[in-house]
Amino acid sequence: MNIAHIIDEHTQDDPALICSGRTTTYGQLRDQVARFRGGLASLGVGDGDRVALLLGNNPHFVVAYLAAAGLGAVTVPLNPTSPSPELQAQLATVDPKVAVVERQSSSSFHHVDRAVMPSLAAVVTTEAVVSSGDVGFDELTGADPVETIDVEPDHVAVLMFTSGTAGAPRAAMLSHRNLLANIEQSRTAEGHIDHHDVIYGVLPTYHIFGLNVVVGLGLAVGATILLVQRFDPATAAQSIVDRGVTVMPGAPALWSSFAHFDDLDPDTFAGVRLALSGASRLPSSVARQMRERFGVEIREGYGLTEASPIVTTSTGAPVRPGSVGRVLSGVDLRLVNDNGEALVGDVGEIWVRGDNVFLGYYDDPEATAAVLTDDGWLMTGDMATADDDGYLYLVDRRKDLIIVSGFNVFPAEVEEMLVTHPLIVEAAVVGVPHPHTGEAVKAYVVATPDADIDEETVVEYSLDHLARYKCPSKVIFVAELPRNASGKVLRRGLDDALRVGLAPA
Repeated sequence: MNIAHIIDEHTQDDPALICSGRTTTYGQLRDQVARFRGGLASLGVGDGDRVALLLGNNPHFVVAYLAAAGLGAVTVPLNPTSPSPELQAQLATVDPKVAVVERQSSSSFHHVDRAVMPSLAAVVTTEAVVSSGDVGFDELTGADPVETIDVEPDHVAVLMFTSGTAGAPRAAMLSHRNLLANIEQSRTAEGHIDHHDVIYGVLPTYHIFGLNVVVGLGLAVGATILLVQRFDPATAAQSIVDRGVTVMPGAPALWSSFAHFDDLDPDTFAGVRLALSGASRLPSSVARQMRERFGVEIREGYGLTEASPIVTTSTGAPVRPGSVGRVLSGVDLRLVNDNGEALVGDVGEIWVRGDNVFLGYYDDPEATAAVLTDDGWLMTGDMATADDDGYLYLVDRRKDLIIVSGFNVFPAEVEEMLVTHPLIVEAAVVGVPHPHTGEAVKAYVVATPDADIDEETVVEYSLDHLARYKCPSKVIFVAELPRNASGKVLRRGLDDALRVGLAPA
């Protein structure tokens, strides 16, 4: 078994990757991967060694990922735009044998204290001109090819940093079995990605959605992946049409940018047969606008890094508004109360079990024990309900729950209501201490340009739509909301973001 085998059987001349106008066929990709694998081996990389990838959405990432996996090494995808302190903490955790670095990350990387990486033997750079002591990426792709080795199913393939269900960022251990299982589980879903598709690959490859859905599943079925390094709706629209994109995986932020782009041609998505959304809840207003303006029916799914990532999907069945679909074949899911007892017809925490569930957090048994039961259930920390047909409806994160005078307030419900106001584009809701009610609701709001709206208007609108205890008592207008790499709003980072310069509206 090895995740690197996913490219072995596809037709030589079929296009695998398109990036910056250049096409890489499956035959070319196999050759580049085999040679880069030989290059890594010449640097001493072997079974269990960590290879850090500070790369964006480009062929370098795909080649390095599959090459390292084929040696039995452990890939560590990192955000190439991360500042040095964040990189240093992550690199200190994993202590890589080799780091593969591109231009946008080179400055931050070279400010990392090498003492935190005692095992580091080489830095591979994608730059044409390399610094003293670095190795050129192209040099390694000129090495003699090396074949993929087979590893045990539970051999770690990827360390993926995540905020995790347990709180602070940790490195989730994803095995070859985990990644391949989720690919196969996804392939069983009717209407999912197949070899005829052209996939719009804008989701970051250093995030699990981009890594194992866009890259992993895409390559496994023999599809063509259009790797997108920078996103803006105008350029994206042109690429979708010109390249014949048929599958669009994205986060709500991507779909929101299209929905609010007034100059977008109504026929932009005429060739798109499958529009997917994940990472966080899709506002119903965005789904409605995409459907009414462009005829696009966005299908939501649910997943998380620790599940490799897909748990539920809406493909192959009628869309039910607000639902993230039904559980994939081969994945067990149940909703439980605070005592771990199964619930029916009520809000409960999502527990997941299957071959796609991760091994645990790297070098952190305490955090692992906090989210994995002895019999293999992953306690996700996500709250949801399910209908009689098995369709799942996300409510919110357990840790984001706000308790006002003893009543539960789920931020997502308030956010969903706020964006129904015609002058509100986005909203994020958090709980803040209150002397009388324990907590109160505070809302951060992004308004439409030049909107005539104030705090009083928002509060009054809320009172017309929600119970009083759910309504914001404080409203802050901001120009944008802080997000992570996948586009998920960072509720807990709102105040910090404002302090460091996220401009008020």
